[in-house]
Amino acid sequence: MNFKPLKSHFIFSKPQRIGIFLMLFSIVGFQLTMFFKDFSKNEIQNPEKQKWLALQMEIDFLKQEQSEYNPKIYPFNPNFITDFKGYKLGMSVAEIDRLLAFRKTNKYVNSVQEFQAVTKISDSLLKVIAPYFKFPDWVTNKKSNNYFAYDKKDFKREENIVQIDINQATAEDLIKVYGIGPALSQRILKEKVKFGSFVSMEQLKDVWGLSPEVIENLNKYFKISIIPNVNKIKINDASIKELMQFPYFRYTLAKEIVTFRSMNGEIKNIEDLSKINGFPVDKVKIIALYLEF
Repeated sequence: MNFKPLKSHFIFSKPQRIGIFLMLFSIVGFQLTMFFKDFSKNEIQNPEKQKWLALQMEIDFLKQEQSEYNPKIYPFNPNFITDFKGYKLGMSVAEIDRLLAFRKTNKYVNSVQEFQAVTKISDSLLKVIAPYFKFPDWVTNKKSNNYFAYDKKDFKREENIVQIDINQATAEDLIKVYGIGPALSQRILKEKVKFGSFVSMEQLKDVWGLSPEVIENLNKYFKISIIPNVNKIKINDASIKELMQFPYFRYTLAKEIVTFRSMNGEIKNIEDLSKINGFPVDKVKIIALYLEF
């Protein structure tokens, strides 16, 4: 094989040989520097790099801690589980909604079995959370608690009450009733004066400021002994102005009464009163006692 044509490629001048030698020396020197030199120290010495590495280590630590976190469950009353609490316990939305709907009926679950019957949670989940259920002591100890065996009436004090006629009552008599003060007693007496006399204890409901409880107390101590004689209104002869003098009649109703009379003739009884437009039917029996047909 003839190598003469290639020989010309390997003949270098002195400057070329020096250049090749320097290039080889540089390459070897660079390789040795990369092999023996530790560049990691220079990188860590960068303040920003150090801050970032410290932060990354903290993030990695928190991730590991979170993966190992097991929330501690404290004893609780299952009747007061909220949406968030139920979610943390592993309950589904439907199970939580069933419990909340049950509680809205003002009822309580008083046992583990009743809790499962209401929420319909699985046996596996119930087994996990049931040990933390804490029901009130009166629920857990009701079998040994004898308090409920007593009847409230055993503790009632017998009281002899002598009822008097409400129309004969004075302010002093009224004030003796629990819930009646000077102002209310005077208000009751003024209401009586407006009618002349009360014909029914139901009229006390129209006295402003009397609560249902106070009215109940008044009925214990007072009554209508006899229907009193009152100045009755001649319903078929009275004018609008005269009708308006009666506390239950206002201008509009008085006008309707006169209109009814003119169109239908005389008003004969309670049934006719009920036919009048706007007449207070709930008070018709009381009003009739003040009327003369």
